[in-house]
Amino acid sequence: MTDGSAWRQPGPGAPASNTGWGARPAWATPGAPQAAAPRPAPDSWWSDALADPWRDPDAPVVVVKPPADESPELEKPPPPSPGPRVGIGLVLVVSIVTALLAGALGGTLGYVFAMGGGGATLGSGQVGNAPLNNRAPESIAGLVKKVLPSVVTISMRVGNGTSLGSGFVVSGDGHVITNNHVVEGGTGAATVRFSDASVAVASVVGTDPESDIAVLKIDTNGLPDGQLAPVQFGNSDGVQVGDPVVAVGAPLGLTSTVTYGVVSYLDRPIRTSENGTARYYSAIQTDAAVNQGNSGGPLFDAAGRVIGINSVIGTLSEDQASAGNVGLAFAIPINHARRVATDIINTGKARRTVMGVQVDNTYQNPAGGARLATVEPGGPAAGGGLKAGDVVMAVNGKPIDESWDLTALIRKYAPGDTVEIQYLRGAAKAKASVALVADAK
Repeated sequence: MTDGSAWRQPGPGAPASNTGWGARPAWATPGAPQAAAPRPAPDSWWSDALADPWRDPDAPVVVVKPPADESPELEKPPPPSPGPRVGIGLVLVVSIVTALLAGALGGTLGYVFAMGGGGATLGSGQVGNAPLNNRAPESIAGLVKKVLPSVVTISMRVGNGTSLGSGFVVSGDGHVITNNHVVEGGTGAATVRFSDASVAVASVVGTDPESDIAVLKIDTNGLPDGQLAPVQFGNSDGVQVGDPVVAVGAPLGLTSTVTYGVVSYLDRPIRTSENGTARYYSAIQTDAAVNQGNSGGPLFDAAGRVIGINSVIGTLSEDQASAGNVGLAFAIPINHARRVATDIINTGKARRTVMGVQVDNTYQNPAGGARLATVEPGGPAAGGGLKAGDVVMAVNGKPIDESWDLTALIRKYAPGDTVEIQYLRGAAKAKASVALVADAK
């Protein structure tokens, strides 16, 4: 293992390495004096091999052969004198020329690559020949550009704090739909912030706590023309599992935040309770990231039409203040929300769809179902032949797992709609057609 330090070669005066490279021999050191080899005696058996070092066991590596005559040693020529020193001015000129050449080369290559489609120079604002802000209308970026002006961030004074959520403009005269729990308990006017950072005030027109729907009205005085951009409504009954969806809102106060996902499930029965009020609806489930602050914001389909209102998230946290996205978000279908909002605008209150029964909340069965505790005489269920004790297993093919699922699934439909009820009477299976009505509240 290494500590990451760079390997350094030993400098002058450092001790000899112990890696097996011993000290350099004298013959390998330039300029080191060498002893002259002894000349052999005339009668030595190898005296005739004076010029053959390979037969002399004591011959030095470099053979020294005496000259044939005693001519005087020639004088060594003096070392060549150094030429004129290169002045710093010349060095500077060379450096400048090099820099200019490098710049010219880089500019030439950049021009060639740009003209040939190999890339673009920095700061050009283009990749190839396509402008960066050119997005197809059917792309996600094109969809977001289209819908952002319709989405607003809503803040309202509640007690000693401020409630913050999202909403969307639904009419040219300034009506906005949001969740009831965004404005519930609020005092005074609400503040509405648009995607372009402009601000307006709004008043609460009306709410329906059980549907978790609220309608606000923006004060349009002083707003510039074109500030209000109503959304386009989709048909939540035509949505299919797997359809792409886009959620827009202000999660954790981060305005105009966009998340993307798909429809994960349809008609998921949802029951929540806050301040003693139970809320029921048959939700669109999505994996688009939704967090606190997204409440009341729109869920768009791939064409930029609102198909739901983001209202509830699934979480592993028992503390609502620390709850966060885990890929399970639930939206109120827009057909349900639009019907309730229209009632609030026109009459000041919402109608709730009922079938004239009370369920037994103590009933538990691994196979699911909701047992009818009472059936209102002359009501829709009685008119369809249902009796107390019957166990409703499904509504229009959607299974009932918990007793309150029946209320949530029925609320999806409008008064006057007819639904098919699958039920058990004892062990016998049966079906009934029930024409739903509005409650008397």
